[in-house]
Amino acid sequence: MFVKAANWLTHLEYDWESPVSSPLLQRLAERSRLIRYDSRGNGLSDRDVQEIALGGFVRDLEAVTDASKVPPFAILGISQADGIAIAYAVAHPEMVTKLILYGGYPVGRNKRGSADEADKARVFLSLLRRDWGDPHSVFMRAFSSVFIPNGSPEQIKWLAELQRKTTAPENAARIRNACDDIDVTELLPMIQVPTLVLHSRHDNVVPLERGQSLAASIRNARFVSL
Repeated sequence: MFVKAANWLTHLEYDWESPVSSPLLQRLAERSRLIRYDSRGNGLSDRDVQEIALGGFVRDLEAVTDASKVPPFAILGISQADGIAIAYAVAHPEMVTKLILYGGYPVGRNKRGSADEADKARVFLSLLRRDWGDPHSVFMRAFSSVFIPNGSPEQIKWLAELQRKTTAPENAARIRNACDDIDVTELLPMIQVPTLVLHSRHDNVVPLERGQSLAASIRNARFVSL
């Protein structure tokens, strides 16, 4: 059984129609029970929330697993959801059988001590607030070129529609900023469960070395480059 930690952005219903995410979800659901959810501020979850931060994201995962009364399970974390999965696994080792971390990082852009990284985060948020959900905007061209390079018109149109359906621009910016504030480096040596770290060699969002650093900091983790 898999529990997929919620990442930025998700929509429980619309994701199944996605030419980007649906194939993965279908493959996972074919092979085992798949539990997924929309975290606070986006998708079908409450949009008007005070706290948007790592602690709140972890509590969302705790609430879902408690309500589902699931037996011990594997957690799949993608991108910034890696931090959520790691924090949950350290807090609840008895509930986690395995960690699968894909395309993630231990430290967000705002916490890396790099003026260039922090500046990139600010520029991204500025464009996001102005052009959210507009398939013809500069933001969407930049966003799609990074997240789905060589994406088809259908995929780019879906991505813009996902943005409009999932949350408002200000919420999207708050969630993105919270992801840039993630720092789970101190938790990595505490992970007790078997961990698989997957990372694309040509990831335009999170460089390969971030995934390698993540795996190197987790005892007996297996790293696979794609």
